[in-house]
Amino acid sequence: MPTQPSLGNMLWRGLLRRCPNCGDRRAFFVKWFVRRERCAGCGIRWERNYEGFMLGAMAISFITTGGSLIITMGVGVVVTYPDVALMPVLGSTIAATLLVGVGGYPISYTLWQAIDLYLRPLNEDDGEVTARSVRA
Repeated sequence: MPTQPSLGNMLWRGLLRRCPNCGDRRAFFVKWFVRRERCAGCGIRWERNYEGFMLGAMAISFITTGGSLIITMGVGVVVTYPDVALMPVLGSTIAATLLVGVGGYPISYTLWQAIDLYLRPLNEDDGEVTARSVRA
């Protein structure tokens, strides 16, 4: 059975939208929002046969998007205080939220895959250890 990468290594790969297990740059994504069911490098499944996988990824997306909203708004208020410029603060907040929310959407899924692999390492029951490489 192959050794599992470290948590830091898997999280870094997830941030780069790579497969957290093997590091393949093509991983699960064909395009920015279009994904395949298995990693192109190591063949592990996207959801690994359990329900609720997408909830974790959605939670990460929600947390990062909400965090960017709060940080952008806070910085805008602090920088323009005492005469807070409402429209520029609102505009930058909306722009940051859209950028992080839409642009970071696929990254939240590979990050969650990294956390899931760390919490539930691959084993024989998954049928993933012997999965052959899928090139598409």
